[in-house]
Amino acid sequence: MPVYQIHRLREAHRQQFRWAPHTSGATIAKPKDYEPGSTVEADSPYAAWVALRESEEALQIGDILDAPGGELRIYKYVGFEEARWFVPEPVPAPAMPGAQIEVT
Repeated sequence: MPVYQIHRLREAHRQQFRWAPHTSGATIAKPKDYEPGSTVEADSPYAAWVALRESEEALQIGDILDAPGGELRIYKYVGFEEARWFVPEPVPAPAMPGAQIEVT
C-alpha cells in the first residue's frame, strides 16, 4: 500500500486558491506555498481522503498528496487532479566578454 506525503497549502494562499477559476490540465503548484504535513498510508488518493476526513488531519481544498513515484494529486472541489511543482526557467548564461557574435 502506498504512503502519501501530504503537502498543506499555507493559510495565506488558501482563500486565493478557493476563489480561483477551475482549469483543466495539470495544476502548477509553487513549493513555497506549501508546508510539509504528515504521511498517510492508502490505496489511492480517495482512500487517503476517506481515512482522514473525520480526523483533525482532514485534507483541505488545495492540499497535495505526493505518491512514492513522485506523482502529485491536488485536492479540488471536483476531486483529485494532476499537479506539478513549478520549475523556473533556467537563466541564460551571459555572453563571454569580448566574444564576437556572428550576424548573418
